[in-house]
Amino acid sequence: MKYIILLGDGMADWSIDELGGKTPLEYASTPNMDIIAGGTKGMVKTVPDGMHPGSDVANMSVLGYNPKKYYTGRAPLEAVSQNIELKPEDVAYRCNFVNIEDGIMKDFSAGHIPTEKARELIKILNENLDFEGIEFYPGVSYRNLMIWRDGKTDNTTPPHDISDKQIEPYLPKGGASQLLKEIMNRARKLLKDNTIWKDANAIWLWGEGKAPSMPSFKEKFNKMGCMISAVDLMVGLGKLGGLHIPKIEGLTGFLDTNFSGKVDAAYGFLKDGGDFVYLHVEATDETGHMGDVNKKIEAIELFDKKVVGEVIKFSEELPDKLKIAVLPDHPTPIKIKTHTAEPVPFAVWTSKTEKKSDKYSESSCKKGVFVDEGYMFISKILFGE
Repeated sequence: MKYIILLGDGMADWSIDELGGKTPLEYASTPNMDIIAGGTKGMVKTVPDGMHPGSDVANMSVLGYNPKKYYTGRAPLEAVSQNIELKPEDVAYRCNFVNIEDGIMKDFSAGHIPTEKARELIKILNENLDFEGIEFYPGVSYRNLMIWRDGKTDNTTPPHDISDKQIEPYLPKGGASQLLKEIMNRARKLLKDNTIWKDANAIWLWGEGKAPSMPSFKEKFNKMGCMISAVDLMVGLGKLGGLHIPKIEGLTGFLDTNFSGKVDAAYGFLKDGGDFVYLHVEATDETGHMGDVNKKIEAIELFDKKVVGEVIKFSEELPDKLKIAVLPDHPTPIKIKTHTAEPVPFAVWTSKTEKKSDKYSESSCKKGVFVDEGYMFISKILFGE
């Protein structure tokens, strides 16, 4: 038996009036996810009580690791992705390029700044912000890092949680806040009139933490695994778990990402003897943060057609049966443009078995089984049957 998790980040949602009271998942045409829902379906609680509903926490759960035990912060996982060494006393911060106008968080992604433009701006920050122990590293698009050697953690807020809000109440508040705010203020002066990417007129520091550690996926589940994602967070989580990370061109984390490249990499890994693939798609989350219902429906339908449908097709070519799981990590409701912590719908189907169809949605999956500890999903539902 082979296994694959197809994760549409932030795909779950709330009912929306303009969709006739349906969620985007209910409204969208998803014939392939509906086939998966013809197998086993239910709900899984991916965010433990008391923890922030971030993709870091939720995906760690889905991958089979208890966030209460292994989670140290989002930025440290992204540092792992970039092979940035963190000593025990170092602190990693996520550094978003953002757009702030009149003290309001207008765009947490700086208009989805292209990666090459972000790299130019990171170079400017490194050359002009001469704070001792502070280093900036480029990532993908707006998702970059700041490393504070021998640094401190603080109390910060994700910028996607404060879209269209005044930033003042959400600035850093802990013991390191004075320095963090000074860095952000000086960066804003540097970026104010930049001609490289005008929407990137500020940075926002958040997601801080120290170096993480956890057992490998092979040690934990006795399976050779692979992580496929455009975003550093997921790549870092995969590397930390010792998963294979294939190199795929054209991954953007948005609607224009290289879906076929992801599917081809998954097929190749499983065909060549791998046991497990975690294929993550970010566009369903990004469009939720944008508050754009039409783009979120488009992202869901692209995920269904170009990922789920293609995986169903190639599963028939593999000599082994392939157990396919579809789920989001957390909801990203259009109405609030940020994450929530409620349980998410999942569906699991095994190839070379009868194809039945049942709508994949939040409401239909509520009629199925319930997994109250997300980190048990992979062993109970995916590997346990």
